[in-house]
Amino acid sequence: MSVARVTEIIASSKESFEDATRSGLKRAAKTLKNVRGAWVEGQKASCDAQGHITEYRVILKVTFVLED
Repeated sequence: MSVARVTEIIASSKESFEDATRSGLKRAAKTLKNVRGAWVEGQKASCDAQGHITEYRVILKVTFVLED
């Protein structure tokens, strides 16, 4: 029987939401063992005074399987 856990992380990128998701998962896999997937729970963008996006952020729910 497998038992999984879900943890929430926030990742950011100057390029895109997709890049933020990719880098967040890559970073999570360095610390967490047995990462199996993730879903994007939310997205945010920061902007400057002229309305140009300066940073993309995603809130990720990362699923990983616990070891016996």
